[in-house]
Amino acid sequence: MYKTHKIAILGASGYTGAELVRLIATHPKMEVVALSADRKAGMEMSEVFPHLRHLALPTLCKIDEIDFSDVDLCFCALPHATSQRVIKVLPKTLKVVDLSADFRLRDPEEYVKWYGGEHDALECQAEAVYGLTEFYREDIRSARLVAGTGCNAATGQYMLSPLIKAGVIDFDHIILDLKCAVSGAGRSLKENLLHAELSEGYHAYAVGGKHRHLGEFDQEFSKLAGREVRIQFTPHLVPANRGILGTAYVHGNAQEVHDTLVTAYHDEPFVKVLPFGEVPSTKHIRASNFCHVGVVADRIEGRVIVIAALDNLTKGSSGQALQNANLMLGEEETEGLMLAPVFP
Repeated sequence: MYKTHKIAILGASGYTGAELVRLIATHPKMEVVALSADRKAGMEMSEVFPHLRHLALPTLCKIDEIDFSDVDLCFCALPHATSQRVIKVLPKTLKVVDLSADFRLRDPEEYVKWYGGEHDALECQAEAVYGLTEFYREDIRSARLVAGTGCNAATGQYMLSPLIKAGVIDFDHIILDLKCAVSGAGRSLKENLLHAELSEGYHAYAVGGKHRHLGEFDQEFSKLAGREVRIQFTPHLVPANRGILGTAYVHGNAQEVHDTLVTAYHDEPFVKVLPFGEVPSTKHIRASNFCHVGVVADRIEGRVIVIAALDNLTKGSSGQALQNANLMLGEEETEGLMLAPVFP
C-alpha cells in the first residue's frame, strides 16, 4: 500500500520515540523516513530497541542530517528545553507534534514559574495548540504545532474536566492522587530508578504542589470553570513498567457525576466510562490508547470517588501524539491506534 505521509521522529532512542515507532508500524498511511538520536547516531534502531528488530527502519542520525523537505510531519520526543530550541528552527511549513513540556503552558510567566527558565521560542509557544485530543479536536485539525500533554495531566483531565465544565462538583474540594509507572520518568540513568532502589515499594514525590503538571491543571481547569481552580495533587512512583492509576475525591452527587462523564465521552473512541460502581485497572489498558474511567459513591453522603487508568506511554504520550497527527494530516483519528490492550 502506498504510504501517504512521510514521518520523522526526533529523539527516537527514548521510550516515547520507540512507542511511536511501534504504533506507526501498524498505520496504513504513514512511513517513518527519519529517526534522530544524537548520542546514538549511526546505530540501527534494532540495536537500541531489539523488540523493533522486525521493522525496516532508517538508521539513527543527528537532527541536522535530516532533509525536512521530504517530511510531512515531525514528532519531537526530545527532552524539555531542548525541544523548543529545535522546533523554532524547523521549517515553518512542517507540521510538528511535540511530546515535551515546552509548549503546554500558554502564559510565558507560568512556564518560568514551573520550569525555572525563560522560554526560548515564544513565537512558537503562541501558536501551539494544547494536545488533549478529546477537548481540542477542531483546533488540532488546523494546527501546525501541537503540544502533547503530560501523562499525569492527561489522566487527571479525563477524570475531572467534564465535571468542572458541567459544574457538577465543588471546585474548591478536589483531591487527586496518581500512581505512575517508572517509564514516566524517562529512559535516562537515575540512581533512584535502579531496581534495588525502586522495587518492593513505592513513594510520593513532588509533594505539596511542586509537580510541574499542576501548571496544566491550573491552566485547563480554571479556563473551564471561568474562575481560579487549584486542586490538591500528589503523584506516586510505583514499581511497574507502564500505566497510571488516578483517584480523585470530589464533592457532588455520584449518579450525576457518572451521568456527566457518560454523556461527555459517549462518542469518544478511546475514553470508556465503566458501569456505575465498577473501577478500572491498569492491567486492562496496558500498551493501548484507551482510558477507562469509573465512578463510585463514597459511604459519606455527597462525596464521590472517580478513578481512571491509562497507559502513560500510549494514551498519555505517544498514542495521544499519533491521534493528534492523524487529525493534522486529515486521516481518521483512530488509524494505527485500535490495538487491543495487552493482557495479562
